[in-house]
Amino acid sequence: MRAVQKLTCKKRDAWWTVFLVDPTATRLLLLFARFRFITPNRVTWAALFIGLGSAGFFLEGDHKSLLIGAALYHLSFILDCIDGKLARLKGNGTVFGGWLDYVFDRIRVLFCALALMGGQFLRTDDERYLLAALCVVFLDMLRYVDALQIYKMRMSMRTKIEKVTKERADAERAEREAEAKERAQAQGEPEGPQIVFMEDLLRDNPGTPAEVLREEAGGSNVVDLHEQFRDQFPWYTRLRRAMLRTRIRPHLISGIEFQMFIFIVGPIIGQILWTTVVSAALLMLFELVIMYKFWLSTRDFTRVMEEMNATSDTAGTIAPHLYKGRHRGAAPEALLDDERYRAPEPEEDPFFQPYPQPQFHQLDEQDSFDIVQAEGIPSPRVVTPEPLTLPIRIRRFDDAQERAEQEGHWR
Repeated sequence: MRAVQKLTCKKRDAWWTVFLVDPTATRLLLLFARFRFITPNRVTWAALFIGLGSAGFFLEGDHKSLLIGAALYHLSFILDCIDGKLARLKGNGTVFGGWLDYVFDRIRVLFCALALMGGQFLRTDDERYLLAALCVVFLDMLRYVDALQIYKMRMSMRTKIEKVTKERADAERAEREAEAKERAQAQGEPEGPQIVFMEDLLRDNPGTPAEVLREEAGGSNVVDLHEQFRDQFPWYTRLRRAMLRTRIRPHLISGIEFQMFIFIVGPIIGQILWTTVVSAALLMLFELVIMYKFWLSTRDFTRVMEEMNATSDTAGTIAPHLYKGRHRGAAPEALLDDERYRAPEPEEDPFFQPYPQPQFHQLDEQDSFDIVQAEGIPSPRVVTPEPLTLPIRIRRFDDAQERAEQEGHWR
């Protein structure tokens, strides 16, 4: 029993799952694992059908139907947890199975929310239940979309850090090989330092302090993307370590607790609206905390990238000596001496013209002569265009023909 729990249960999970689901799910898992025809995908389908059955009882609206619907919803959630445990136990999990589990969870929440709030609206004509249904569907969607997006951005930050680290290690290795090629061929060069993320170390060693893990892994090779959050909330590390002893994650009100309060606790105690309002407020509070933690993580990411980029890019920046201004003597001389700001040679840019050329052909003879005499420029040859003459055919009309043409009768 304990071996199965250690193999199939997550190291961190929601407190509702740890206390109210895993004890039953593990026993059912041992029973299901004996039968070959019971697969994770079939368990997922069974969880969906039972969840839709609970939605049917929610739609009835009376207290007895609400109790049955709450019991069926809890059973549906137990089966929803068993499919993943069964896949981990047998090793037959698939990508399609993970997608199916996610989509069926959203379908079950949608139908149960509409049925629960719709049934109460039909019995009481209270329009607040319609708003509650909209709120439940929206918050469930927001919770899971936000979680997926944050996970995606975190993986993107990790990938960029690993890429920069690898490029820097390759550059250092190439430089060492260029300087001491014979020694490198004889002894071999060691690989560059491998980056380790603090969140991975804490996940694998939940009871060990972060400082100890950093020293054991080598402080220079450890990247901590949650350093600012732990500095601002030092009590969070102690609370997290205490809760992880029982496998409970610090995110106390997540999507799981939100659903259980609305579809199980609310129907049992008969306070659906109040339960929805309280659970929605707590969910939004913890979501804001997660967003704030993610924002601090992005700042840590920016700091880490700045520390790793030893050679800063000067594209788009102003040279330091240009801050003095052109009205001071040092700036023009430094500008002329700087090779980066020299005028391009004709072979480099054949179309480069440092100054506009005088357009003598647009001036008359007197203006051109005045400019030449004043500037001492060799007199250009001003070509005066000859008048264009075309043969013109003249027809003579008498007065009668001219009047007829003006009146439109001339052919």
